[in-house]
Amino acid sequence: MNLEQLQLVFQSAVNALPALLKATPITLGFALAAMLLGLPLGFLVALSRLSRFGALRRVSSVFVSFIRGTPLLVQIFMVYYGLPSLGLTLSPIAGGVIALTLNAAAYLSETIRAAILSIGRGQREAGTSLGLTDSQVMRLIVLPQAARVALPSLSNTLIGLVKDTSLVSVITVVELLRSAQLEIARTFEPFGPYLAAALIYWVISSALELVQHRLERRYARGF
Repeated sequence: MNLEQLQLVFQSAVNALPALLKATPITLGFALAAMLLGLPLGFLVALSRLSRFGALRRVSSVFVSFIRGTPLLVQIFMVYYGLPSLGLTLSPIAGGVIALTLNAAAYLSETIRAAILSIGRGQREAGTSLGLTDSQVMRLIVLPQAARVALPSLSNTLIGLVKDTSLVSVITVVELLRSAQLEIARTFEPFGPYLAAALIYWVISSALELVQHRLERRYARGF
């Protein structure tokens, strides 16, 4: 690649930036929505997998196994293109959020379940001996400690979601990747817009990693 080609790539990346930056909030919105909706759903799935009721454990286990065992792209297609055949038609945004939320919930549930199980049985028994109910033991003793254990994995899931939002471009959502593709269709210069999109993903991920590390240090100090 000669100097003239490098200049062309740089210029095309710079020219694509306004459109890509305009689409960046959509990418962040998808990731945050999936995380905020996936966390409570993942928590419920984790509790179901720890339940004493066998049927509840089996259903939640099948859900987690199916989501983790199939590609996210297939899940997006099932939600957006498959559900209309069952009488439920969704907008691209709703379909993308639902698919990402279900995917995030399955992975988050495993993180939460492992964090809960990492808290020793002795601490639960100590809380019970003090007269606390099971729900109080979970809320006051188990969950605060489990949150510290789960924090790195939860943060990694959010970072992964930011990158996974690129897949909703296949259902016509104009997020970061789709915006880059539209710029390429307009200019016929592929490398610059893709490079600019990659740099934006990198900056977002690096910023989230920085926040993650600061939160981990704060937890290590016990607030």
